[in-house]
Amino acid sequence: MPVIEITSLSHPGVEIFSTLTEAQLRNKLEPEKGIFIAESPKVIHVALNRWEAESKKGNGDYEPLAILCERKHIEGDAAEIIRRCTAKEGDIYSDRCVNIYTGTRELLTQLTGYALTRGVLCAMRRPKLKTIEQIVDHAHRIAIIHGVVDTTNIGAIFRSAAALGIETILITPDSCDPLNRRAVRVSMGSVFLIPWTWTNITKQGKDYQDILRELGFKTVAMALTNRSVPIDNPMLMSEDKLAIIMGTEGDGLPQNVIDSADYVARIPMYHQVDSLNVAAASAIAFWQLRKR
Repeated sequence: MPVIEITSLSHPGVEIFSTLTEAQLRNKLEPEKGIFIAESPKVIHVALNRWEAESKKGNGDYEPLAILCERKHIEGDAAEIIRRCTAKEGDIYSDRCVNIYTGTRELLTQLTGYALTRGVLCAMRRPKLKTIEQIVDHAHRIAIIHGVVDTTNIGAIFRSAAALGIETILITPDSCDPLNRRAVRVSMGSVFLIPWTWTNITKQGKDYQDILRELGFKTVAMALTNRSVPIDNPMLMSEDKLAIIMGTEGDGLPQNVIDSADYVARIPMYHQVDSLNVAAASAIAFWQLRKR
């Protein structure tokens, strides 16, 4: 277990926790080489559960690459994380090179630009995403996040989806990356529990709504229009395969997406309130439209 004490912000190896932007971490040109940062012990353990499951399939998705923590956490909150990242049967530590970088709380705050949640970060390998056709196979309730850019909303939507029976999530490319550090933390690790992919990752190069219809799904756009039906409409609730489309925080869904949907639905409200935050609306929609 290589524990490396850092004394400066330019120490080799720590740039993944400091100077690299989210776009650089994601590595759009070579996604298979991209990484993401998981924050807080609880979230990191959920990610490690997924890594262990993927390892049994022979791939390196979610592989831990490096840990950053305060020294006091090496034998505290980070101890079990370190053991899981490096231990092997019959020995205390394996030969896997997962560096543990440590330093004072003040230095780590300067390095990352924020106070660490319970003092632990873990850099992990991004997963290789599957196509829409692959991940919706056998699903009956899926969510589509269209143009949502707020990291907190993305994390909250994933958490609600995991809790309320959504089996798969599709995300338009103009939305926030679910593996953004803050989105991961707000989701409490739910981004590791539900299969997800971008709507442009397909085998056929078709519009995602066309692909879903070919696979037997009906789509419902959450929007206020003249043809919107209440979300508890019996027709909606009885659909065998349903894709729920959630729009942006401000303008909602584009008109062409609404026009293409099989249904348009609204959440009945009182006191002349016409809309809810997309994260709150998604939780209500997921619960009401869950598979019976």
